[in-house]
Amino acid sequence: MMPTEAMGRSGAFEIDESEFLQRLRAGEERAFDELTDLAAGRMLAVARKMMPNEADAEEAVQDAFLNAFKGLSAFDGRSKLTTWLHQITVNACLMKMRSKRRRPETSIESLLPAFQADGHQVRPSERWVEVDRSTLESSEIKSLIRAKMEELPEQYRAILMLRDISGLDTEETAQTLGVTLDTVRTRLHRARQALKTLLDPYFEERGAGR
Repeated sequence: MMPTEAMGRSGAFEIDESEFLQRLRAGEERAFDELTDLAAGRMLAVARKMMPNEADAEEAVQDAFLNAFKGLSAFDGRSKLTTWLHQITVNACLMKMRSKRRRPETSIESLLPAFQADGHQVRPSERWVEVDRSTLESSEIKSLIRAKMEELPEQYRAILMLRDISGLDTEETAQTLGVTLDTVRTRLHRARQALKTLLDPYFEERGAGR
């Protein structure tokens, strides 16, 4: 059964995590039910940011719960239980996106700025037209951005999803992907440049029509 969004009223665990973890490891059924009620809402909110539709988000949360229950013995308690569940949810979303991917990926090199010998860009970047916040938050723009992100190679798409969509910081992103902080910074910079190149025609076209 799909976990409900019965997250604690304050949005955080109102429990003694050490004692609660002992109950979970002991296999207490009520503790598992409590964990579902406490964490499902937050986990689903994370999955909704990363997945293209509600069904995929719900499936990712189900996978995350299964992985969490199986991995309880490996959880050392050094981080908060909510932090651990957040990372498991992110990983479940990434795995689901990889398994569902069908479209060919665009080489990122052709999307990055090219430079002349004197250091100037071959094609100077054009400023985007100003777009009001309501337009940026419209379903049309969000769908466009997600579609363009799907054209990027996985390593760059994942960085954008974690940093710019899910809001993880550089260190959290590095830990989730198993890469260095410098790798995250470099890939994020390149990914943002490539995504801007993919979005340029859309915003330039909107600007030309005004």
